Amino acid sequence: GIEFIDSYVFNRVEHIRFNSTVGRYVGYTELGLKNAEAWNKGPQLGQEQGELERFCKHSADLHYRAILDKT
Repeated sequence: GIEFIDSYVFNRVEHIRFNSTVGRYVGYTELGLKNAEAWNKGPQLGQEQGELERFCKHSADLHYRAILDKT
């Protein structure tokens, strides 16, 4: 399967991450935890899930076809 990860890093510290396998945002700092809670309830969650459909799955199909063409 495909896993899409979108990390938000500031000063080399990961504060929050969207992971498509988990299906929601996860916070790793105090601010990240607050943002994850808000973003999981807002439009941001749907936008991340849309990126998985729009970009990742489309790109994976293209790469898979290219590999098959070479074999």
